Amino acid sequence: MDMLLKKFLPRIEFDSYEDFHQNYRVNVPETFNFGFDVVDAWAQAEPDKRALVWCNEAGEEKVFTFTDIMRLSNRAANYFRTLGVQKGTVVMMILRRRWEYWVCATALHKLGAVLIPATLQLTKKDIVYRGNAAGVHAIVCVDDPFVIAQVEAAEPEIPTLRQKILVDKPRAGWAFLNGELEHCSDVFPRPTGDQATHWSDVMLVYFTSGTTGMPKMVQHNFAYPLGHIITAKYWHRVEENHLHMSVTDSGWAKFGWGKIYGQWICGATIFCYDMEAKFNPKHLLEHLEKYRVTTFCAPPTMFRFMLQEDVTHYDLSSIHHCTTAGEPLNPEVVRRWKELTGLTIYEGFGQSEGPVLLANFYPWVQPIPGSTGKPSPTFDIQLVAADGHLCEDGEEGSISIMDVKNHPPVGLFTGYFHDPAATEEKLLGRCYNTGDVAWRDENGYFWFVGRDDDVIKCSGYRIGPFEVESALIEHPAVVECAITGTPDPIRGQVVKATIVLAKGYEGTPELTKELQNYVKKVTAPYKYPRVVEYVDELPKTVGGKIKRAQIRRADEAQDGSSHQ
Repeated sequence: MDMLLKKFLPRIEFDSYEDFHQNYRVNVPETFNFGFDVVDAWAQAEPDKRALVWCNEAGEEKVFTFTDIMRLSNRAANYFRTLGVQKGTVVMMILRRRWEYWVCATALHKLGAVLIPATLQLTKKDIVYRGNAAGVHAIVCVDDPFVIAQVEAAEPEIPTLRQKILVDKPRAGWAFLNGELEHCSDVFPRPTGDQATHWSDVMLVYFTSGTTGMPKMVQHNFAYPLGHIITAKYWHRVEENHLHMSVTDSGWAKFGWGKIYGQWICGATIFCYDMEAKFNPKHLLEHLEKYRVTTFCAPPTMFRFMLQEDVTHYDLSSIHHCTTAGEPLNPEVVRRWKELTGLTIYEGFGQSEGPVLLANFYPWVQPIPGSTGKPSPTFDIQLVAADGHLCEDGEEGSISIMDVKNHPPVGLFTGYFHDPAATEEKLLGRCYNTGDVAWRDENGYFWFVGRDDDVIKCSGYRIGPFEVESALIEHPAVVECAITGTPDPIRGQVVKATIVLAKGYEGTPELTKELQNYVKKVTAPYKYPRVVEYVDELPKTVGGKIKRAQIRRADEAQDGSSHQ
């Protein structure tokens, strides 16, 4: 047990949160490479150890040991090398939840290439922007008609693009990965000399969501996987040789959080249900039951929709630990999930820029509904006010990581790829400001208020969307909602609720009044939504985060046109 962890952690067990926070340390070997030092290390130590259990909606199922992943990734590395991929080569992967993602990612890490995960939702414009911003050499894709069309349309406008690779089917004009692997050697010696990797080399680049401009390229070095030991062992609480499931697409940073790095370092088996169609909560519950998943992580949205089903109909007794991140979790969802399953949901907070930053770390930090927990031990996290002073308990401020210039924490991003000016602005000052607003109580728990640009300023009040959303979600008519500020000629902004209703409810004026009065009773009356809109679904990122900015922009555009 904990064979690999002992190589990287001087101490694994801790007596209290205080002990954990003060004494947790990570040893980073100079030449650490996830492919060789984790995947191959497990294969050599325990050849039959399961790494991945994969299934899809068509009923296919595949089980891979670490030996399988080692050999397949070696074949893939040898094949990629014939296509000109080497240390520093930039490769984009658009693979949804295909099992080939784990093989290709491991292969690219062994080569020292720079991996860019991407979502199937990218259009030609998105691919052209990413391809040119990062200097993409190759794009590896799943056989999806939309994806293929967008890549082929983008290709003439990306001068650096040399290779288009499909993983699962042959196609004219494309290389065919699975068709070539069998012709490649399953031995790939660790590169030496100028092709060897160092922990500080760039390994991975995530494109941010770009809510306030064009997406930025968040770069991580080869030590990044070690930063996710905290995510996997001390927040997800993965168990060696047992199934862990994080519900996410490979194009989102949450995949790195929950479906590969920390989990494999801890010796857990990744369970992947490749959901090709729109999310179906019944199907997810069926797979949790069938495969006897042990630890489970999903965005708050998915918990909300699962609770619309008869959760008690499913045997979820195999699950020992539940976690969530991506959006703040409404207290009512925590209460109902506990009531129906007996399971507590342990919330965490973080970004594409790093591993989990704040969390309810079991067993030391007992969740308080509405709180996102306490700081991870590798980060000096403070709340910083607009004028730069450190906030006292009870005072709102931006969640910030201090002294990153002199003491960069393991797992935190190292800058913006090909953008030294942005890197200097964000990381070489006093602290790294996440842009998320919270307050801290006297017991050290952090309470999320919202993104700084999501906070509503109405008649002199500052209103955080999360508190109002949590009040509304308690009402049985509301499945989920988004609180935003919408233009008002008198108050400047007023609170707007965009609501998805539960089955059997209609968006009548009477219901609107009922919901407004309900919020007035649950929270401060001035926070109630003066504008209510009912929709079939909320706009979301691929990671499940509500696009409040998109709702705001639509309202601002409508307000502008109404004054013309």
